[in-house]
Amino acid sequence: MLNTVELTTDVCVVGGGMSGLAAAISAARAGAKVILMHERPVLGGNASSEIRMWICGAKGENNRETGLAEEIALTSLYRNPTKSYAVWDTILFDFAKAEPNVTLLLNCACMDAEVTKGEFPYGRTTRIESVTGYSMTTQQFFKVKAKTFIDCSGDSILAPLTGAEFSIGRESAEVYGEDTHVAVSDRMTMGMSCLIQARETTRPIPYKAPNFATKLTKEQVENRRPNLRKTSENFWYLELGGDRDTIKDTDTLRDELVALAAGMWDYLKNESGDDIENFELDFLGFLPGKRESRRMTGEYVITQKDISENRSFHDVIAFGGWPLDDHFPAGFYHKGAANTNIETPAPYQIPYRCLYSKNVSNLMFAGRNISMTHMAMSSIRVMATCMLLGQAAGFASALCSREDTTPHGVYENHLSTLQTMLLEADCFLPGHRREISQICQRAALSGPDGLRDGADREHMLYDNVGQTPQIKNGEAVTYRLTEPAFVDSVHIVFDSDLNRHTLPGTRTEQTLVTRAITLLDSPMMHLPKTLCKAYVLEGTTPEGESVCLFNADENHSRAVTIPLQQTLSSLSLRLLSNWGESDHTPLISFDFK
Repeated sequence: MLNTVELTTDVCVVGGGMSGLAAAISAARAGAKVILMHERPVLGGNASSEIRMWICGAKGENNRETGLAEEIALTSLYRNPTKSYAVWDTILFDFAKAEPNVTLLLNCACMDAEVTKGEFPYGRTTRIESVTGYSMTTQQFFKVKAKTFIDCSGDSILAPLTGAEFSIGRESAEVYGEDTHVAVSDRMTMGMSCLIQARETTRPIPYKAPNFATKLTKEQVENRRPNLRKTSENFWYLELGGDRDTIKDTDTLRDELVALAAGMWDYLKNESGDDIENFELDFLGFLPGKRESRRMTGEYVITQKDISENRSFHDVIAFGGWPLDDHFPAGFYHKGAANTNIETPAPYQIPYRCLYSKNVSNLMFAGRNISMTHMAMSSIRVMATCMLLGQAAGFASALCSREDTTPHGVYENHLSTLQTMLLEADCFLPGHRREISQICQRAALSGPDGLRDGADREHMLYDNVGQTPQIKNGEAVTYRLTEPAFVDSVHIVFDSDLNRHTLPGTRTEQTLVTRAITLLDSPMMHLPKTLCKAYVLEGTTPEGESVCLFNADENHSRAVTIPLQQTLSSLSLRLLSNWGESDHTPLISFDFK
């Protein structure tokens, strides 16, 4: 008989990919006790060293995802200049371990749930009481009781375990009036991939393929045109399984994908005739990276029309902007182009009602399994977007605990609070500005007034592109209060070069936190040159005494909130240096409450 450990918490997050990690950290930072149950030994899911898919997000100028997504990306630039996956895994682990409110259950697969059936608020018929996971390293079960559960498992494991409504496959055009070629709804999906990565060396490296490798023809390979000298080559098209069951058939598909990946490398090294004799196989993944399986059914189902027509939602909590990137079910063996690539009106809005269950009262979800159609999923599924969804779900789950309510109760009664939490955590909500306190608005400011307009990035929606103030290093930007007052906190937003033009290398190198092809001249990365490196926050007490409130010598954050909780007559911010070593440093926001 194996031992069962019983745990109780506010929020249980199932799945530690990028969306689950964001959900757990956000809920914890908002004051909730969190247990993160993850079946793998490392965090990051598709972005981890086990799979190595790129974290992609919204296209277009100034549309980069901020909040936790940018916080992690900047930390990686600071700590991981060679884009090492060994370091990357430790960065994600460090983010989770740094939160005292987060308890990690790694190597723990969710395999059961206890539910109660009945009549629950807002017409729900089911409530989750607990979930149980099996820890394969400690050979014991963990039974976790929680107020709110967030399914970030990708495959929506809590759907079959709890009876939560879900969908799978492709909807026909008539179901939601979408622009799709699918005439009859089916259960086909996008496939999964086992990726390979290459490294250039200074000497010839031979390759002898394993017996199981798939023998590929010139016609099959040239249809996908691999190029080891392009940093944008990550072999995403080594994809199979969309015409099968991407859950039940995963192990069979893994075997086929590993054989396909080995066969591709064999062809490139031994038959292609390309000048790649100095390249070695640096990685071949044995854990398939999935794109699509079950999608939960929420209170709202976001559709391709919502995206393509750029519809506004009063409950916007995130945005997207990746193309409608639908992969054909046959994957690598599909003749012709491997995918569609239809531009979207970035940034488009994603509503909160897509993040919680239609029939289970305390179930939320974030990631590629939110409430959306197959066509909408082809854009929303990318991991930077999923991190925004995770951050929103995490904050909402913390509100559920704080306000003793359900996810729909947050929608009914605390939506503006949720949106404010997201904006103050440096998340971009198209159509919204961060609210500036009255005490800050009334203070006299010696500096650009745009520093307190609540627009925390240059963007066409704010009509402020090219207007970020450039502050001379060492000069003070000062607020003088009308009378001494209690200041709770200061909020500062620096310029982290969202478009990444100040980073070295190709656009792929500049915009992505990891790399698939390592060349001899692959650049050493560094923080954006526009980002403030050193600054000091000073104040004046009612007695006229000057005090240092905060200083930073190695800043690598875009947005910082500094708790003060003291009475002051003035506040001054001095930017001392930036990572580009220029004599002026851009400053986007500086305000207080």
